[in-house]
Amino acid sequence: MELTPSAHRDTFPRDQLPPSEQWPRLLPLPLALPVPPEPRLAGPLNCAAELLDRTAERFGPERPVFRTGTGEVWSYGELRERVDRIAHVLTADLGVVPGNRVLLRGPTTPWLAACWLAVLKAGAVAVTVLAQQRPPELAAMCEIARVSHALCDVRSMDDLVDARVPGLRITAYGGDGADDLLRLAEARTGPYTAVETAPDDVALIAFTSGTTGRPKGCMHFHRDVLAVADTFSRQVLRPEPGDLFAGSPPLGFTFGLGGLVIFPMRAGASALLLEQARPKELLAAIAEHRVSVLFTAPTAYRVMLDELDTRPYDISSLRRCVSAGENLPAATWHSWHERTGLRLINGIGATELLHIFISAADEAIRPGTTGVPVPGWQACVVDRSGAPVPDGEPGLLAVRGPVGCRYLADPRQREYVRDGWNLTGDTYVREPDGYFRYVARADDMIISAGYNIPGPEVEDVLLAHPDVREAAVVGRPDEIRGQIVAAYVVLRDGVARGEETARDLREFVGARLVPYKRPRAIVFLDALPRTPTGKLQRFLLRGEAVGEAVSEDPVRQGLQ
Repeated sequence: MELTPSAHRDTFPRDQLPPSEQWPRLLPLPLALPVPPEPRLAGPLNCAAELLDRTAERFGPERPVFRTGTGEVWSYGELRERVDRIAHVLTADLGVVPGNRVLLRGPTTPWLAACWLAVLKAGAVAVTVLAQQRPPELAAMCEIARVSHALCDVRSMDDLVDARVPGLRITAYGGDGADDLLRLAEARTGPYTAVETAPDDVALIAFTSGTTGRPKGCMHFHRDVLAVADTFSRQVLRPEPGDLFAGSPPLGFTFGLGGLVIFPMRAGASALLLEQARPKELLAAIAEHRVSVLFTAPTAYRVMLDELDTRPYDISSLRRCVSAGENLPAATWHSWHERTGLRLINGIGATELLHIFISAADEAIRPGTTGVPVPGWQACVVDRSGAPVPDGEPGLLAVRGPVGCRYLADPRQREYVRDGWNLTGDTYVREPDGYFRYVARADDMIISAGYNIPGPEVEDVLLAHPDVREAAVVGRPDEIRGQIVAAYVVLRDGVARGEETARDLREFVGARLVPYKRPRAIVFLDALPRTPTGKLQRFLLRGEAVGEAVSEDPVRQGLQ
């Protein structure tokens, strides 16, 4: 595919795109799809200007865009002024040029969203990460993306500083220092003219972990950001300007970035941005702020059902509830519908494809299935050779649409993209009537409470502990989370098996990885089950055919 001339002075993002022959086939948005006025997809395109400036022009600057749990309300006009000030700081004070990668880190707040928009408006590339990620993870992502600058909530600075990234210029926001981003922004006034980026200039790099644990940077263009809004959001979710969005996924996940920033802003709606969004807090926020559109994982819906049985939260304002991040069991769908009268909109998305590509809403929903391809997307089920399998038989899910996988200089591009299709790593069945039903993950990824956790990544950390000789990590079925991380450990001679050692191993992992990757069950073994050739037999561990001295994490509250 021939790319349009880039506006990036720093050419690293485009230089690191996979060769065009390794790209999936990209589909144009169908002409039959209604699009907003002046989509501006033919010439220069800056998605931040489209989401913010164009929306403010269409609906008026006084319309609310972001709310907080403390009652603070930002209008589109106020957001535009603050974004422009930050963009001025980026270019005039911090020396950011178009194409530079700027890491964004902090809890979910309007200021984090404003930083994301400012980075894109300045023509730079936003690299969103989780506030929970540890120094080794942050260091790896900065190295892969060659991040030069970072904007970080002052409360999330320590781990980023401890990552010791060479040459990284970190600017805090929300603090008292004279060099605080918001203090610098106070001195910058006047509109900021968005850099005229090309539609296929890289806008963001979102990281996902593979089964090897090595993060993969997924590069998405300015046009991709609008494409997911104009397919899943516009065609399936169908938001209205008066909607108030809320949800649990952080902005470091593309699920949260779409559901809490891109989709509401594309529709002229608003979002409630919560720093803490566990199920009980979501219910309270829905009742207090009259949330109408909710994004969270099946696990959270199950926990919310239990909460609704103990306390009568008023959630009558809800009209759309989206479930993604893990498979939605039919029992959860039916329980939610019976309790609330609301039909959960199930969906599957991927960081590689930015957001949801198979889903269904309203009368088209069929509990127990994910749905059908979102308008603008195509899907099929294939075998290992790439040949389609008959309806009713399981195989690998293959999809293509207006957005496709483009890993940042990663040989795994050839594994994810084959014959023009994106292979998501999920096993699916296509029913004769065209509905797609989830079967399982095709690899060793553990999906717990909506989080994707590569078992080998946790294994690598456990193996770094001086008391551990061998380790294997798999997913164990769990009623609340779908799966939990279960670690099977062979200790070195003389180390006692027991809760004290298990607690030490959990703390060791928790200090090096995001807390949700910490093993919740630890089983001590004399040896791991292996074939005569030495290959680990994970299926025996998943089936719990081996094991003794199971140590269960006593912390069961919440979803962290």
